[in-house]
Amino acid sequence: MFGLEPLQFWGWVFLSFYLGLMIVFGFVGMNRIKNSDDFATARSSYGPIFLAFALTATTASGATFLGLPGLAYTSGLSCLVYAFVYPMGVYIGVIVCLHGVRRAGDAFGSRSIPEYLGDRFDSDIVRLLAALFSILLLFYLAGQLLAGAVMFTEMLGLKVLPALGVTALIVMFYIVLGGAHADILTDGVQGALMLILACAVVFMFFSGFGIEGGFSGMLDTLEKTDPDLVTVLHPSFPLYNSKWDIFAIFVAHLPLGLLPHIGNKLWALKNDRDQIKFISIAFAFGMLLPAMTLGGILSRAILGDSLFADGANPNQAIPQLFIATLPAWAAAFICAGVLAAVMSTADGLVVSTAQIFANDIYRRTIAPKISSNLDSKKIDYISLLISRIATVIILIVAILIASYARNTNIALLVWIGVGGMMAATAAPMFLGVLWRRATKAGALVGFIVGGSVFPIIYAKLINPNWFSHSDFLFQSVNWLSYQASNPFSCATIASIISLISMVTVSLLTKPPSDEHLQRVFGNNSV
Repeated sequence: MFGLEPLQFWGWVFLSFYLGLMIVFGFVGMNRIKNSDDFATARSSYGPIFLAFALTATTASGATFLGLPGLAYTSGLSCLVYAFVYPMGVYIGVIVCLHGVRRAGDAFGSRSIPEYLGDRFDSDIVRLLAALFSILLLFYLAGQLLAGAVMFTEMLGLKVLPALGVTALIVMFYIVLGGAHADILTDGVQGALMLILACAVVFMFFSGFGIEGGFSGMLDTLEKTDPDLVTVLHPSFPLYNSKWDIFAIFVAHLPLGLLPHIGNKLWALKNDRDQIKFISIAFAFGMLLPAMTLGGILSRAILGDSLFADGANPNQAIPQLFIATLPAWAAAFICAGVLAAVMSTADGLVVSTAQIFANDIYRRTIAPKISSNLDSKKIDYISLLISRIATVIILIVAILIASYARNTNIALLVWIGVGGMMAATAAPMFLGVLWRRATKAGALVGFIVGGSVFPIIYAKLINPNWFSHSDFLFQSVNWLSYQASNPFSCATIASIISLISMVTVSLLTKPPSDEHLQRVFGNNSV
């Protein structure tokens, strides 16, 4: 067909349709943008059902649809522990913080999670710290672009660098046009497509699709390949080989739903009455999407060890599964669904990261100090312009990171950046919502401690041999050193230490004023 292989032909067909749809949403979003706040938050614009689809689509990413199946291809059934524990952490975190973040954010007119934190603690330094840590999301974005590149190489036969460029250009186009509105509109549609895809994978897994003997035949094949592939906890895989690891996965993901690219969607909900409906739908949907992990297990049974060969990568487990078992048109359609998952997170990351420069750095920090002669409309115009320029620059930087880390598992690449940010953010976010006594000084210490402890553990900067004089200290530091291979464990340990530090400092420093607390919490007695 037109000189192309069937998969490539259908890949271009579905890509063209998908691209056209995204362009339409970009222009629709552009027509809804009246000011920089519209670009940043789409405040109070969407109902609970559509926004729930958008939120969960953003939460599920290339890591969910390619990285997790890649880990499952490598480690087997034990990866399901990760797949279904992490969304519980994400959505419980959102449930805990939803009302407080929405209320205070609307009261102060916050346009980003860093700005909300700055307003909560009445501190420009807290806001700037949160904004600076948010730059680590570039690694998260790079992971999404890399996931998109995997899909384009598999579907269209492109090389990695051109595929990265195509992925970035698609996102750049509709986000530059429509900002948060385009982000939410596209995510809502992408979320529906992702739901269909997850259901298809669940059916394929439990029917043992493509394997003689069906489901039991699949398990038998896996056990013959490696008995560890059918164990609940993988004895040699550091991410989930103990009860502590399960706990760490849960705790480490509690702040994920409040990261800037996800948390900013909370302000797009039309009214507070729909909060329960919104989060219930989001929770149900969010617990289903990680079922994509099942596809990685099925892929290992069908493809054997082929993705460990030179030139292959376990990140390809899902597209290769579809290519091996489905007609070309069906494989291309489902691969387009995976691409939707990638785009749904990438666009939110771009919008939120752009706000670091447009809102947190320019509008809230630079403009009041050097632009006192500018009226609010001019400042708003410049903020909107910076948002669009920053979108382009952010995507270029993310392409460079993704190109450098092209052979890294997508889920782990995401956590290189996200782990440090979540460790820094967890204590200020949760205590800021739940505890009136939390202070500015406590939040600053929480940020610094959490953001510092994570890389110290992850990079093994403390040598156990330094403490050989004490068996207790040696064993403790040796355990920490072992945790370095598990970013979830690193983030959990850092978050706990940050939490303790923030509580201690808050109790030792002057509490916030009653007037400020009234504005943050209203009549709540938290």
